[in-house]
Amino acid sequence: MQSKLLRGTFILTLGTILSKILGLIYVIPFFQIVGREGTVLYQYSYVPYTIFISVATAGVPLAVSKFISKYNALEEYAVGRKLFKSGLVIMLTTGFVAFLIMYLAAPTLAKMSTGGEANLRDVTAVMRAVSFALIVVPFMSLIRGYFQGHQSMGPSALSQVVEQIVRIAFVLLGAFVVMKFLNGKIVTAVSVATFAAFIGAIGGLAVLFWYLYKRKSYLNQLLEQDKGTINISLKEIYKEIIMYSFPFVLVGIANPLFQAIDQFTFSKALVQIGFTEKMADAFFSMLNFESHKIVIIPVSLATAFSLTLVPSITKAFVEGDKKSMVHQLNQSFQVLLFLTLPAAIGLSLLAEPVYTVFYQHDLIGKEVLSAYAPVAILFSLYSVTAAILQGINEQRFTVLSLLVGLLVKLSLNIPLIKMMETRGAVLATTLGYLAAITINIFVIKKFANYPFRFVWRRSLLIVIFAGLMWAGTEGVYQLLQLFLSPASKIQSVIIIVICAGAGAAIYFYLALRSGLARRLFGTRLDRMMTKLKLPGRRRSVEN
Repeated sequence: MQSKLLRGTFILTLGTILSKILGLIYVIPFFQIVGREGTVLYQYSYVPYTIFISVATAGVPLAVSKFISKYNALEEYAVGRKLFKSGLVIMLTTGFVAFLIMYLAAPTLAKMSTGGEANLRDVTAVMRAVSFALIVVPFMSLIRGYFQGHQSMGPSALSQVVEQIVRIAFVLLGAFVVMKFLNGKIVTAVSVATFAAFIGAIGGLAVLFWYLYKRKSYLNQLLEQDKGTINISLKEIYKEIIMYSFPFVLVGIANPLFQAIDQFTFSKALVQIGFTEKMADAFFSMLNFESHKIVIIPVSLATAFSLTLVPSITKAFVEGDKKSMVHQLNQSFQVLLFLTLPAAIGLSLLAEPVYTVFYQHDLIGKEVLSAYAPVAILFSLYSVTAAILQGINEQRFTVLSLLVGLLVKLSLNIPLIKMMETRGAVLATTLGYLAAITINIFVIKKFANYPFRFVWRRSLLIVIFAGLMWAGTEGVYQLLQLFLSPASKIQSVIIIVICAGAGAAIYFYLALRSGLARRLFGTRLDRMMTKLKLPGRRRSVEN
């Protein structure tokens, strides 16, 4: 049973990672097709859409999977089926309501985002194009939760990947046809690209329907084995689901909410200090679309690795096993910092060639990415500390910490943008996340009685290793610039590969020699080193 659970978690994590990677790679050709003017419109529509979709689904996959798994373990299969059938109706309803609200509110949301009348019509059009996906996605999320509740992660993982592939194919093909063959406007190309969210969702839903058809007889067999001893009302089920899923919704939309504050204030603040509307929109695209797309990938990977430890934290907390809980918390924080810190530093250092490869050579864009990359560490820390609060049953504080963080961001954003331009928005995001993380850490320390001393010491070691990695990589980077130019896409790829290889070699060599890597990854590291025929050291640093 344990191996099946681990295998399922691995499949779901792999599907999520593949989906995230695909979601990054497509921006390279998409930017070449529609340019910065197109990415500005695209981003204006996607931030509200992300918030609407999070609210409409309301953490349903996690909540539904938890409940169905619980009642299946009791052999009360009819309860799960009852929830599934009523949930489909509710998700279809909430999805349609969310679609209507976003479609009708698009002009207001567009006016909050941009000031120009011409741009207002374009932003409204792309917002309305993406809103159609709201009809399908909540419905699809419930089916994913249903399969996950039966410990079947394959359907969710495959549907995620298919959804992303179909969406990206439609985005690129649609935008290309409009721009190159039909000589259409940018707004038409971007509207087609945003409507791709609906087409992708249909593709993902088709995969889930196929699995439902394929497993219909098996699911009906389970229903025949139902004990029928529990009769729970839908009102009671949904009350508990809402209480359980609400904090997950807030954590899921934390990043889009921070981006929404930038969307509604950033361009207007720049216009007030003398920027043209076009320049302000270009800077917004650099920050909220171009840089954010790159920065969020290491965050997703590091967070995925760290969150695998959260179930162990929950188990240890419930059983009152403080020693085990402290060990799991230590591991979570260390793995997070070990993976995120060098990635953030590397992105900041190599911002110019990275930006050139993904978009175009742009010194301003490079500065934005360089300043924004370190914030990835805070994105990761917030996600993991919020998940730990779930694990120790103090999820109510996630609401408080997020609201405080958003208040800090909202209060400081316009003044800091007027003082420091784009860096001001980055600093406001940094301070907002720091406020939220500080509250989360205080709650973990108080309610889990967790001593942070060891993590602070180990974090210092990781910082030293990352600093040495930075120094070595900087030297290699400066040397390469004597022969290669970060203004060229091909030469930028060569620079990134060589510098990243040198940095990774320095960092992992130090981690291996000190024993830190083995402490964090244990037997998995030994197996990998054996396959690669690398020498290992048994000496380790303190635990």
